Amino acid sequence: MNVHATKPPLTIRLCEPRGFCAGVDRAIQIVVLALKKYGAPVYVRHEIVHNKFVVEALRERGAVFVKELGDIPAEHVDRPVVFSAHGVPKSVPADAEARNLLYLDATCPLVSKVHKQAMRHQRLGRHVLLVGHAGHPEVIGTMGQLPEGAVTLVETVEQVADLTVPDEDKLGFVTQTTLSVDDTADVIAALQARFPALTAPSSESICYATTNRQEAVKKAAPGTEVFLIVGAPNSSNSMRLVEVAKRHGARDSMLVQRAADIDWRRIGDAATIGMSAGASAPEIVVEEIIDALRERRNVTVDIALTAEENELFPVMRSLRDTPLTGQDMAFLNGSSS
Repeated sequence: MNVHATKPPLTIRLCEPRGFCAGVDRAIQIVVLALKKYGAPVYVRHEIVHNKFVVEALRERGAVFVKELGDIPAEHVDRPVVFSAHGVPKSVPADAEARNLLYLDATCPLVSKVHKQAMRHQRLGRHVLLVGHAGHPEVIGTMGQLPEGAVTLVETVEQVADLTVPDEDKLGFVTQTTLSVDDTADVIAALQARFPALTAPSSESICYATTNRQEAVKKAAPGTEVFLIVGAPNSSNSMRLVEVAKRHGARDSMLVQRAADIDWRRIGDAATIGMSAGASAPEIVVEEIIDALRERRNVTVDIALTAEENELFPVMRSLRDTPLTGQDMAFLNGSSS
């Protein structure tokens, strides 16, 4: 007897690439290797990446997450502290040095590149327009590279008409790395129309991992009844994937952190669904959700493939501040060893 005969068929268009990007992988490894070298506890300022599963896995290993450096107990000032992949304002390492803390900078090198682009604009006498989302850690970190008032945040096309800048002939822009490619293009076009002398950064600010994941979702979305994005609600790149899926043909799209979060009513009797994962979502959670779907349906998985990630950019291979050797990611792939 065919055990699948009673289960309705379901095709999953599984996007590739998906999940961990090189910057997230690197940041997690820095925490893991710090725990290996220094032992627990290792402090981490803010979430190392925006994913609850990853944070809890690291916490079980001995990582302690704090909001600010002042939250580290006085008796633990000899313990290392790691800065998250999203980057930090210049004031944070300065504070760490004032407190005599050993700090490890896990800032994604592509975020650091945006910092350098912003500083170059300022060095050349330009006021910086930053396209991004207010309150996001990456935006706070980028704005914190320059003196107060040197950067103006732009979130939407609608804001462009009312912008006030010091000198319309001396402007440069950068963007948050995890934005919607299409939305950002619209904002930049509006800025360039309003300020013809606006200078672009020397290279693209939105990271290639964000771009490739969005392109894969665009390819997979047409004709899908539901599109599942594995990620966290405070993950900008994950939320953008939800929007991209809906905009490019999915009838419905939803963010799912774990299998337990699936809204089965919205999936209903869908015959074809899409699936991807934000850049801070581990593959084990993707597999968990596919297994949950298999329990209810006779699942066929089709891979929706888009451009490769070019291995890793040379800037990723350099691993700027903390050389890493080997892999110690088994605990995020289901191993308890």
